[in-house]
Amino acid sequence: MTTETPLSRLDLNLLVSLDALLTERSVTRAAERLHLSQPALSASLGRLRTHFNDKILARTGNTYELTPLAVRLSELTATALDSARRVFDSQAEWNPTQSTREFTVLGSDYGFATIGAAVSKLAADTAPGVRFRFRMHNPSIVEDAIAQLRSVDAMMIPHGFLSDLPYSDVFTDEWRIICTDDNPHVGEHITMENIAELPWVFNYLSRSAFTSASRQIRELGIEPTVAAVVEGFHVLPHFVEGTNRLALMQKRLTDVLIPREGFRVLEPPFDATPISAALWWHPTHNSDPEHAWMRRLFAQAGAAMQAEAGAAAA
Repeated sequence: MTTETPLSRLDLNLLVSLDALLTERSVTRAAERLHLSQPALSASLGRLRTHFNDKILARTGNTYELTPLAVRLSELTATALDSARRVFDSQAEWNPTQSTREFTVLGSDYGFATIGAAVSKLAADTAPGVRFRFRMHNPSIVEDAIAQLRSVDAMMIPHGFLSDLPYSDVFTDEWRIICTDDNPHVGEHITMENIAELPWVFNYLSRSAFTSASRQIRELGIEPTVAAVVEGFHVLPHFVEGTNRLALMQKRLTDVLIPREGFRVLEPPFDATPISAALWWHPTHNSDPEHAWMRRLFAQAGAAMQAEAGAAAA
């Protein structure tokens, strides 16, 4: 026997009130945000307190604090509202030139600076009202990808982290090692001795979060000396500057991020596995024509990036 409350017996307008109350932590500010009277929102808060058998907002001195249950509800409420908006934003016939839809894509700063920027520019030319919201992922989001992808449109991440989800390959890239141009230990080329002996700055260094090249170094029997760990690629040069440190970066990012003076960009002394960047999404989006348009946009941007890289190499 199910104990779930039928949706027909729930007032889904309370979800909007709950989100405003959790965000503002004030009945007055939440009412102003929703353009409602304070008594009306106080009544909604009363119904929410009855439903959850919890105060939701607890007075502490002259302010209100979220109860432990309210803290847990915060993320669930935002996700539920996003999902509801996506349901009612869907249209039988969709014209991107007239749409104002917002697509939410998870990824890293590397993905945003490369394919994300290219996609945004393409959308501005073909669908000026469409907006992209690029949000940083993190190890916990990647580990819970199936659940996370229910409330967003896609995730940009290379192969090797996700499986059993639909995806499309977008572009490929190569690894490079950066160091300062006055590093006294590095000659014309990086050597395996440099990799083993010099300190490193790594990204996302954990059992479930890593770069493929950093994992390869360990598979080669080298346990590198880690001086710092950062969650992002754009900050790497700042941690290398003025030191003898090394760092792994994607070639496309070094092309736009590494200054011509003060740094060197060198090929690894081992056969580093190329990066195969892909766009991943939840299976519920497979038949969504708007989502399919977005996927084509990523494919188009990726193809243009690959063609540009090929022309530069030639």
